[in-house]
Amino acid sequence: MPLIPRSSYYTKDYRQAAALIRARQPFLIKNIFAGLGITTFVISVYAFTIKAIAQDDFSDVQIPDAPEQPPHTPHTGALKAAPEVARRQ
Repeated sequence: MPLIPRSSYYTKDYRQAAALIRARQPFLIKNIFAGLGITTFVISVYAFTIKAIAQDDFSDVQIPDAPEQPPHTPHTGALKAAPEVARRQ
């Protein structure tokens, strides 16, 4: 028993049959133009974004000093407290 049911649009080795190629033919040009349109849109948005970001000038922005480090506090979590309790006993 085959894993994929037999269809008239595919041959026994799962290649496109002539009927499937004929059925897809009217949509081929439309699909190519739609794909080119979407690709053009994506590339233009990407190019516009890179161009817009490249114009930013951050030379007037001051970089702040490093923040002060908070004082070191001991770990008081449950996992750390358990061995300390065991040592006291």
